Amino acid sequence: MTGEPQRLQYLEAMGLTAWVARYTLPNASPTHACDWEPPEPPPEVGHGERLQALLDEAREQPAASPPEPPAQERAARAPRPGKARAALLGDDAPPAAPATDIEVAGPDADRAPQEALRFAFQVACLEGRWLMLLPGEQAPGRSQLRLLANLLRAAGIDSPLPVFQDFRWPLQEGLSVQEPLEEAREGLKAFIAGAGRRGWAPQRLLIFGRDEVLDRVLALENERCPLFELPACQEPSLAELATSADAKRALLPRLLMLGDAWRDRRDEGANES
Repeated sequence: MTGEPQRLQYLEAMGLTAWVARYTLPNASPTHACDWEPPEPPPEVGHGERLQALLDEAREQPAASPPEPPAQERAARAPRPGKARAALLGDDAPPAAPATDIEVAGPDADRAPQEALRFAFQVACLEGRWLMLLPGEQAPGRSQLRLLANLLRAAGIDSPLPVFQDFRWPLQEGLSVQEPLEEAREGLKAFIAGAGRRGWAPQRLLIFGRDEVLDRVLALENERCPLFELPACQEPSLAELATSADAKRALLPRLLMLGDAWRDRRDEGANES
């Protein structure tokens, strides 16, 4: 079950702020729902009277049987099979082969806290339809944004570039992590779901660049992203495209295919409206 810190982290990924009342606003009316009379304090009893009351209570109560140990402790104290057989036969000799103690692991023995996955990327959504991810903590510079706009224009996508925003995982430091990969994926899905309130309705995922941890989280397979259930493609980083003519030439056929996909989806939306 997700704990309160993880829940707050997912809410933050979705862009939702959890407000908690901490102070009373100036000139605010008192809250009557929580207005109750404090209980009267019990009369103070002297030390001698308290001691005598404890002694009287101990005399009146029968001797209580010792508490039953927990199941695991009873299992540890139980006689081994060889010893039990010898006790039943009246033989105190040890068994021929000593029994092996079996340590029973608890249900959370293999779920020790782990270290959270760490990754960062810049993200934008072109016309609210195509997610564009740039792995890394550095925001794209002016020259990289100009190159990206030229690439989209070469594909026949003449749309102004949206503003990129930063996303980092984990959102909060110091939280206990049981399943790093699954928790990172849930946080990323919560972020994209929260962006829907800003008009994002992703239909495709474009990634420019690579990051080992982010690649594990997204787990692209056969040009699809199972995490978002979207078609996806991963191209060289903008820094590599800016300095490599071969990378640009290799990208051109895929850009033309992306342009066709962009126009097809736009035509479908126009026909549906």
